[in-house]
Amino acid sequence: MTPEVPVNYLAVIASAISNMVVGTLWFGPLFGKQWIAMMGFTKEQIEKAKTAGMQKTYAMAAVGALLMAYVMSHTLTFASTYMQVSGPSAGVSTGFWMWLGFAVPITMSSVLWEGKSWKLWGLTSGYYLVSLIIMGLILASWR
Repeated sequence: MTPEVPVNYLAVIASAISNMVVGTLWFGPLFGKQWIAMMGFTKEQIEKAKTAGMQKTYAMAAVGALLMAYVMSHTLTFASTYMQVSGPSAGVSTGFWMWLGFAVPITMSSVLWEGKSWKLWGLTSGYYLVSLIIMGLILASWR
């Protein structure tokens, strides 16, 4: 029988919310115009998406953010238990390594198989780096 991993569910929720906020800012006021251009979206497509309602899309993204935060919470528990690291540096380190080990290889498929540009990959990958580090900081600080 495996021991139960302690999870601070409030920190998980706060981390998921931070992920959604970073995404809204990143793909909105900060880099939205560049992202739209790199994706090749037209104004008509953007307007159609806005009028069609994005509730389902945001709900699915929120579930994904909760899942990421929950798994990261477990990763931080293992890191603090077995590697004797804790606090903000553990959060930054965990966010970075999860980005490098998981987000980078997965998002590279958009360049390798879908023909997207490396610039677009850099923009998307940068979002994941910032988001995962912030999530790690929140989770590590609320232990």
